[in-house]
Amino acid sequence: MKSAVIVFPGSNCDRDLAVCLRDVTGQAPAIIWHGESELPEGLDLIGVPGGFSYGDYLRSGAMAARSPVMQAVVKAAAKGVKVLGICNGFQVLTEAGLLPGALMRNAGIHFVCRPVPLTVENNQNSFTSKYNAGERITVSVAHHDGNYAADEATLARLEGEGRVVFRYAEPVNGSAHDIAGVINDAGNVMGMMPHPERMADLGAGLDDGRRVFESLLAA
Repeated sequence: MKSAVIVFPGSNCDRDLAVCLRDVTGQAPAIIWHGESELPEGLDLIGVPGGFSYGDYLRSGAMAARSPVMQAVVKAAAKGVKVLGICNGFQVLTEAGLLPGALMRNAGIHFVCRPVPLTVENNQNSFTSKYNAGERITVSVAHHDGNYAADEATLARLEGEGRVVFRYAEPVNGSAHDIAGVINDAGNVMGMMPHPERMADLGAGLDDGRRVFESLLAA
């Protein structure tokens, strides 16, 4: 699987994601700086990592979404290339219009950093096929702006079309419908606030997050 990881000023989970992709796929991803306007040919997956792109100035992910490289990511997604946005990457994807909704300040205005339980709501896609539908897993979160928000019509569409992929199994940040991850209507772009790359080390007995990447490899 040929992959790439996008790096913005303020990204701090890019190496974690790159190491995870290397370990699962056997091939190190290309590392792409935000100022680049083109992506490598033949990519199967683009990873948009966590962190605090551009210092979260203006709005989390808003400035990164307008960087030169994101124009190339949007074009690649339109051609069917898979895109995975994690934490800040999820924020960037919503700001870029690749996913609906927005990530707001956490309820309670507190930074949340801990393992949280999730339920797998949809395993009929390229990102979660290695899970069982309804399975309960544990994945770490680390965010201040992970409160997923959308209008009622959008929420109804996401629920009705099975596009809610992961849901918090306990209160975490105030997200509407406890949404932790969603997918686009074409099924090739997913954003999630929890960090699967942090729960992917088999040597440490962790595979709850690893199966996201194993699903992508299988696809």
